[in-house]
Amino acid sequence: MMLGKCRKLEVAGQIFEIMLSEGLRPTIDVYTALVGAYGLSGSLHQAFRTVEDMKSVVDCEPDIYTYSILIRSCAKLKRFDLIDHVISEMSYLGIECNNVTYNTIIDGYGKVAMFEDMENTLADMVESDNCQPDVFTMNSIIGAYRKSRKFEKMETWYDEFHLMGVKADLKTFNMMIKSYGKVGMYEKMQSIMDFMQRRFFSPTIVTYNTVIDVFGKAGEIEKMDTHFNKMKHLGVKPNTVTYCSLVNAYGKAGLIDKVDSIMRHVENSDVVLDTPFFNSVISAYGQAGDLEKMDELFLAMKERNCEPDSITFTCSMQAYNAHSMTEASKRLENMMLTDKDIGAGPSSIGLILQ
Repeated sequence: MMLGKCRKLEVAGQIFEIMLSEGLRPTIDVYTALVGAYGLSGSLHQAFRTVEDMKSVVDCEPDIYTYSILIRSCAKLKRFDLIDHVISEMSYLGIECNNVTYNTIIDGYGKVAMFEDMENTLADMVESDNCQPDVFTMNSIIGAYRKSRKFEKMETWYDEFHLMGVKADLKTFNMMIKSYGKVGMYEKMQSIMDFMQRRFFSPTIVTYNTVIDVFGKAGEIEKMDTHFNKMKHLGVKPNTVTYCSLVNAYGKAGLIDKVDSIMRHVENSDVVLDTPFFNSVISAYGQAGDLEKMDELFLAMKERNCEPDSITFTCSMQAYNAHSMTEASKRLENMMLTDKDIGAGPSSIGLILQ
């Protein structure tokens, strides 16, 4: 399975052959792992061939888990035309779909906006004798309509699942908060948070990061700060995603003093900083014209074991160009193209500025 995820299919097949040559008798689990290695890495032909091989081995006939992985592979590769074939074969062998199978198909259809097929599969699931929709089903369908911004359908299905006795979880609420926030439906976003509070759902770091990011991108700095302060008051620890959203919003609004405040706060915390965070602060200081601070952060990345990426270079070059420092920008561009070690020497960025 691990070799399959790394797309080393030839090695995975060789290990299977070595196992056979050493007289080790394969089990259903071994064959199913091989099906997963082939299927999930894109080699559906070999995955189907392995299932056929299983049928000829005593006590190794494919079971529901084998077929579920095969169906997941088809869904991942958007080969929905093969799913009906798999379902028919399962029916012929007397193997009934379970929750995992149905949820996999529903999620696959939802991700490519095949809503009619998605709902038809849900209907089949409801009519089956051995399984019923659960929160995973609910989140797949709500997530599908959220992605397509079909909010009325999203809300309708939320109510439908509630009538079925399926209770939403934090993932459900976070998806709905994000969907409303992206289109500026702040009242509905707040109503979800109020509902969570009434039902004793404690907002997580994901919830707060979503709300902070939504208000930050909309330029609603006061509302963003309110939720950030509430988050800290409730003991929810900010992470790099939180700080990135704050810095991006402050930088865009020209509130560089607040970026300074975030930097002081981060320096006195145990938050593990990453490249996206440095990109945010480098961009903020670059836009504010504080090139000295921007260059200090560029160098500080190396000390924090964060490698600059194309965004880091682009933000810095834009700042140089904005101040007519075209030669420095060109040198930085050459450094990016040659993949030069940023931290090498006494002060690489300092040399660029000279």
